[in-house]
Formats: sequence, structure tokens, C-alpha cells
Amino acid sequence: MTKILLTITIPFSPVALQLGPLAIRWYGIAYAVAFLVGAKLALVHTRRRGIPDQVTNSIIFWAIVCGLVGARLYFVVQSGLLWYLTHPAHILAFWEGGMAYFGAIFAVLAVLLVASRRLGVNFWILLDAGVLFAAAGQPIGRLGNIMNGEILGPPSYLPWAFAYTNPQSMAPRLGVAYLPAAAYEGLAALAILACLLVLRRRGVPDGVLGISYLFLYCISQLIVFFWRTDYETPVIWLGLRQAQLTAIAVLLLVAPPMVYVWWRSTTRDSRAKLQPDQSLRGWR
Repeated sequence: MTKILLTITIPFSPVALQLGPLAIRWYGIAYAVAFLVGAKLALVHTRRRGIPDQVTNSIIFWAIVCGLVGARLYFVVQSGLLWYLTHPAHILAFWEGGMAYFGAIFAVLAVLLVASRRLGVNFWILLDAGVLFAAAGQPIGRLGNIMNGEILGPPSYLPWAFAYTNPQSMAPRLGVAYLPAAAYEGLAALAILACLLVLRRRGVPDGVLGISYLFLYCISQLIVFFWRTDYETPVIWLGLRQAQLTAIAVLLLVAPPMVYVWWRSTTRDSRAKLQPDQSLRGWR
């Protein structure tokens, strides 16, 4: 009995409000708030870089839409593509749960690249705004995971372990306390956001925030996923889970080319500034 008292009991239902057949879940509310807060921070950043709000709002809209689709499709690929191919109606069934954040990262990177080319906007400014959006929204979104009773670690009697008692909870067993991996991810996201804000305050060149986020997020996933034991994250290879392998691939295959392209672009811009008769393309 003493051990049980040391854990945190969460008796709340994942459903915040029931309007007839429509169930408004805490998860959906958390996502909505995360989008609003993230969009506000992104707008502040691009506004200071001279990009009109209507341009930023349009990019944010498509980034959210494509990010959600990308997160769902990546989850489908990593959790059982064959089953989904034989049950195609479930592929985009977001309400059934299941999102993989790396899929959102890949999709949003594509959106930002296309937007920068078509609109003549500096890609690195958009990337910095995008990672500020993500870093601010992630901790809020994880609150929805906590209310759902998902993204859990192994059973534990540590003082900060969560025990769910509501029958609608997604926790594997009611009354059993689990390490709150979702809370760990939320705290990691807050730490990353703090680092980005410090870098931004110091006036680092455009692109530094985006590349820093990419490295820091991958490292956080390599660490946090050692505590995740939920059914969506099976061990794939060498004791590592899908997200950890993806994080390693991003660090080895994606991040180095991005650093090189960023270095080339900043070098080119520095040279252009030495020639007053030349103008930069897009907003600066």
C-alpha cells in the first residue's frame, strides 16, 4: 500500500466533453492549443525577418496539413504496412490514433523547401520559424498523450510514475503505475525550446536554430525511447526502436548535408553583402 501512495493517480477521462455522438478529447484540445502557440511564435520570428504575415500563415496551414498526413503515413509504414495495405480505409484514420513525429518532420521540410522556392523566401528563416513552432507545440501536445494514458514506460513505483484508473484510459492496465515517457518527451521538448530561445536571443545566423533543433531532437529520441515500452514501438534491431534508428539515420544522412548547404548559403550571402549593387532574392 505504501508503494501505491508514492505514485501519481490520474482518474480523468481522455474525453473532455461529450456532445451527443461527438467526443471532444483532451488530445485534440492539446493539439489545437499547440498549433496556436506554435503559430504565434513562428509569426513573431518571420515578422522580425520581414516576411508578411499572410505568407507565413499560408505556409503554416500547409505545413500543419502535410505534417499530420506525414506523421500518420510514417506511423502506418513503421507499424505494419502490409496490414494497412489490405485495410486501406484505416490508413488516414487519424481518430484511431497513431502518429510518428519523424514523418511530420520529413513532410514539413518538404513543404518549407517548396514554399521557399515558389515564394522566393529564405529557406533558413522558414526552417527556424518551423522548429520554433515545433518546440513550442510539442510539450503541449504531450499533455494530450498524458491524458490519454499513452506513450508509457515500464511499470514503476517511482514517485513520478502515473497510475490510470479511468476505464476509458488507453493505459494497458488500470491501477498499475507506469513511467511517464510522454512527460519525459515533453520535458525534453521544453529543454530544446529553451536552447533555441537562448540561441535566438544571441542573434545567431538564420538556419542555426533549425539545424540545432534537428540534432537536439534526434538525440532526445535516442535517449527517451529507451523508456518507452508501448505497443507502437517494438524493438527493431540491436535493441533499438524504429524512432531511434530513424534518429540515427537523420543524424548521419540528413543533418550533414543540411549543415553543408547552410554553410554554403551563409558564405554566399556574406560575399553578396560585400557588393552593395547586388540584391538578395526574397525577404531578408
